[in-house]
Amino acid sequence: MDGEGGSSGLAKSAAVKLSEMGRRTKQLGTAMRDPHQQRRIILVIVCVALLLDNMLYMVIVPIIPDYLADLENEQLEHVHVVMHPNTSGNSTSQDKSNKNNLDLQIGVLFASKAILQLLVNPLSGTFIDRVGYDIPLLIGLTVMFISTCIFAFGENYATLFAARSLQGLGSAFADTSGIAMIADKYTEEAERSTALGIALAFISFGSLVAPPFGGVLYEFAGKRVPFLVLASICLADGVLVLTVIKPFSNRTRENMPVGTPIYKLMVDPYIAVVAGALTVANIPLAFLEPTIANWMETTMHSTQWEMGLTWLPAFFPHVLGVYITVKLAAKNPHLQWFYGALGMVIIGASSCTVPACKTFGQLIAPLCGICFGIALVDTALLPTLAFLVDVRHVSVYGSVYAIADISYSVAYAMGPIVAGQIVHTLGFVQLNLGMGLVNVLYAPALLLLRTVSQMKPSFSERDNLLDEAPQGLYDTIKMEERRVKKKGYSSAGNCLSVDENGFDAFSAQRSMSVESSGPEYT
Repeated sequence: MDGEGGSSGLAKSAAVKLSEMGRRTKQLGTAMRDPHQQRRIILVIVCVALLLDNMLYMVIVPIIPDYLADLENEQLEHVHVVMHPNTSGNSTSQDKSNKNNLDLQIGVLFASKAILQLLVNPLSGTFIDRVGYDIPLLIGLTVMFISTCIFAFGENYATLFAARSLQGLGSAFADTSGIAMIADKYTEEAERSTALGIALAFISFGSLVAPPFGGVLYEFAGKRVPFLVLASICLADGVLVLTVIKPFSNRTRENMPVGTPIYKLMVDPYIAVVAGALTVANIPLAFLEPTIANWMETTMHSTQWEMGLTWLPAFFPHVLGVYITVKLAAKNPHLQWFYGALGMVIIGASSCTVPACKTFGQLIAPLCGICFGIALVDTALLPTLAFLVDVRHVSVYGSVYAIADISYSVAYAMGPIVAGQIVHTLGFVQLNLGMGLVNVLYAPALLLLRTVSQMKPSFSERDNLLDEAPQGLYDTIKMEERRVKKKGYSSAGNCLSVDENGFDAFSAQRSMSVESSGPEYT
């Protein structure tokens, strides 16, 4: 009887849990039918993807050098025992050569992600413009999951290198499509700045918390555990994309307009200035990450925990910078260029003061200044890219945010390889002074963007043609359908005359159609 009672209790408990899951699924489905709730859920999914990508990028910082050093020592001991069984020890020159070789291997491994991401982004941006944002996001998460599992079980340099490169492939799809999806869903400038600011906060949190996270788990649980934890979160986020966004059931994208080709966006002077600013602003962070630990060890004799926690305090000023920029942009959107320029000046001044620090406590201040300045630059200029596409091109955001990802990748591809060589050749002080000077000198270039806020969107009839709240890129189709009925155009293309921004939408759309030898909409 007790057994029957226990079984009955378990059955009732299971039924209650299934009922609760069904209720939550129904609530989620209801929320996805509400445009505002849908945007919030999509923002959460994208932010988790960005968090994961940046944690995967930085989690190897405390793990891989130590792990590769152990592998190298094991191989050297094996070779030494086989070739010189009756001797012990290696020459100093041999040790130095092995150390230099290991440093080069680590630098190449760190940079391989950004290098592949840099190469793939032009293709991924075009692909995203063609098929939409949701399928590339799922592809990116899938590739990141596979690369993370390979990292967990890889036991030699070649396998780890393949996993790191594969992560760059996944990032080229996940990062670009995720940020582009946010820009597409949040069409109002204030909301867009806030949403992108939240995404940047997740990026910052992932980058800065990953090293201590990976170091602690590696120390107490082994190499596999941190990667398996991140792989599990990645899998869960991918399942959310499948069940919530449902990329393969959404066929609305078939009627979306053809986006401006990425090579045309690259030669847009406004977009080029923003892309250059993103690269220059992130160079200090990208170049200091692989070099500052050795400098701290030699100049201030820092402990391992101090070197591991170097960047963690900088998370808080970064989030503060995002918050301040979002609030200021909401009140004075025409000063976005100024916030970006101010951020670059702060980065430059902070970078120049790093070599003057003599203690760990003193070093925290300029590193916080660098991250605060980067927050100002990124939060001010990423929404500007979407606005420039809206007013000067076609409101499809895959290619323009692929350009932004290329800008970041340039800095982080050079950092692990170039920074060490500069320190070895010129010195750590000269590296920081050079990075600071470049940021200060580039800041006036953002003056070119001071008139951007005065540009009027090419789709200037949006407000009086749409009856419902804007839904991002889908507004374009609705607006064009209404325009066909109202003005009697024979095509639903971007039939506009040359506007005050110097953009001939009709000619651009026609030229794109000729180039692709296909219909205007795919």
